[in-house]
Amino acid sequence: MHVPGSTQYRSRNFHRFIFIGFLFGISSATSGQLCNGSLGDPVVNITFGNGVSGNTGYTPTNAYTYTSSTCPDDGYYTITKQTSGCFGSSWHTIHNDHTGGGAFMLVNASYTPGDFFVTTVADLCPNTTYEFASWIMNVLNRSGIRPNITFSIETPSGSILQQFSTGDIPETYTPQWKQYGFYFTTPVNNPVIVLRMTNNAPGGNGNDLALDDITFRPCGPTITSAIVGYSDTVDICEGNTNLYTFTSDVSSAYIDPAYQWQVSVDTGKTWTDIPGANAITYLRQATGAGTYWYRLAVTEQSSVSITSCRIASNNVVINVHAKPFVSAGPDRVIFTGDSVKINAQVTGENPFFFWDPPDYLSDIHSTEPYATPPAAITYTLSAASSFGCKNQDQVNIKVVAGIFIPTAFTPNNDGKNDRWRIPFLDPLLGASVNVYNRYGQLVYHTEGETVDWDGRVNGALQPTGAYVYYIHFKSGRKDMKGTVILIR
Repeated sequence: MHVPGSTQYRSRNFHRFIFIGFLFGISSATSGQLCNGSLGDPVVNITFGNGVSGNTGYTPTNAYTYTSSTCPDDGYYTITKQTSGCFGSSWHTIHNDHTGGGAFMLVNASYTPGDFFVTTVADLCPNTTYEFASWIMNVLNRSGIRPNITFSIETPSGSILQQFSTGDIPETYTPQWKQYGFYFTTPVNNPVIVLRMTNNAPGGNGNDLALDDITFRPCGPTITSAIVGYSDTVDICEGNTNLYTFTSDVSSAYIDPAYQWQVSVDTGKTWTDIPGANAITYLRQATGAGTYWYRLAVTEQSSVSITSCRIASNNVVINVHAKPFVSAGPDRVIFTGDSVKINAQVTGENPFFFWDPPDYLSDIHSTEPYATPPAAITYTLSAASSFGCKNQDQVNIKVVAGIFIPTAFTPNNDGKNDRWRIPFLDPLLGASVNVYNRYGQLVYHTEGETVDWDGRVNGALQPTGAYVYYIHFKSGRKDMKGTVILIR
């Protein structure tokens, strides 16, 4: 068997590792005596990380040696995300671990049967039932020696609390992960246990394994949570202020149960206790957009301070869907008889949208319709997501006969006519505006922006006098030229 070197794994209460030959593959199936009630979060969760490191952190027996090769020989192991073409392609080609995102332990068994994995787990709850489980694959894709594993839970002194054997793990035509496990009860006074995995078959022609996701999870009576008056999932829209009541059916097997409602905003990856939510029911308050998972964690009052003792219910889910994002674009100014392209934006969960009124629009279901209104008009862009969440925005289109250009302004900071502006010159026309002094020097320039001159150049006041402006339209409209008087 093999033991990886520096692969990272998540493991709380993990004090000692002794690994020997195991292999990893792909697919999924379930086998063994697993918990038939409700489970808590893993107290130990060995995932073998992402496979980018060596064998540091693992202590194999002398029978196994770490290798970086993804086709380890007899008595060697590795930690990897994939393996292919090994030993004349007698092994499966495996592209990922059991969950499809990390590494697994791949082992070519040693010739002599024996223990390949031993670890001590502490800080468990006393007199509590735990489920032990792991995912294993026979990586051989043809006839050969089949892996045969015995899992044993023992006290530190060697007394066996529980055992389970997989029997021969058959070869499969395609890579298939199978989960094996059982449950056991920790001692009353000393909840320290030893997990031992023993390979009952010899190496040589076969007995090659993949191993992944070794977990210890507290197992207890079934806890069933529900949303009063609804199923276990409710879809609502952002801004909905309805309150929802959660409740649970907790087994009478608990003598003195302690309750704690929890919430997860990352689809169950992490859970947070909800302050004060310590009854069998919980009234959920309104929240912003997001996906919210809830569950009830239960333990005996005597162990309430030990979170690893908790058993959790099924999840109930409140999906608060965001309103579609709707932008009808900036207000526009056009000349009589012209057409303008509206630049709108609609995003969200498969939104359906339309313009109203439909008058003078080229397409009421486009985010870039052309509008040719004869007079000023306001268009409303309305959108609704696939969950019925609604939003809207408006754009105003002003229709003018032409552009009026002020011929004078007085930048004396009296609050009246202090800036030279050109009404109705729509920035989206892309006009280039230049202003020159009597010496032909450029004192003001803007392009595709609102015209707004304060009578300064680089912060310096310009003298009273006549200035020449020149307006060039890229659209082909006739250029405009004239004089503006600056008065102080």
